[in-house]
Amino acid sequence: MSDAPTMQAIIFDCDGTLADTMPTHYRTWKTVLAPHGIEFSEERFYSLGGLSVRSIIEILAEEQGKTVDPDALLAEKEALHSTHHARAVPISEVVDIAREWRGRIPLAVGTGGTRTFCTQTLKELGILDFFDAIVCAEDVPQGKPAPDIFLEAARLIGVPPEHCVVYEDTDPGIEAAKRAGMQWVDVRVLRTSS
Repeated sequence: MSDAPTMQAIIFDCDGTLADTMPTHYRTWKTVLAPHGIEFSEERFYSLGGLSVRSIIEILAEEQGKTVDPDALLAEKEALHSTHHARAVPISEVVDIAREWRGRIPLAVGTGGTRTFCTQTLKELGILDFFDAIVCAEDVPQGKPAPDIFLEAARLIGVPPEHCVVYEDTDPGIEAAKRAGMQWVDVRVLRTSS
């Protein structure tokens, strides 16, 4: 996407965009799902990036004909992830953009992750206070690729969606930005071009 002259706010995804936490999440998923006989390839994991934990559990269970308690698995994943969580590593190309625009325009985080881990990650990166709003999976009726997370972030920071730019690292996240009527930057491209 080209530079946006109408940009009045930036909304950042968290995992995989501000923080390089995706490998840790994948290892946790594998550990939690294995006892339930649910397969989860790395390729499939990245294709579902941006969706809420609950959505991922429900999708995988349905695809593989398994009956599971999504709430119990969600709690198990969160507990395991918190005990095995490696310190978050910044994706410097994106954190530098947040640092550059901090205090100049409203900044928000819109993540399919939970508030607990998003807040923990942003604290570890030392950037929690950069953001005027944080919207997580539990704050909206539908997660990505629905636009709810980004629309709620725009509402909270008081900027019309068409004047927001979203930084994302997943196809569902980019689809959510498009559905919200927002401009977007694919962090995967940004990282390979820098």
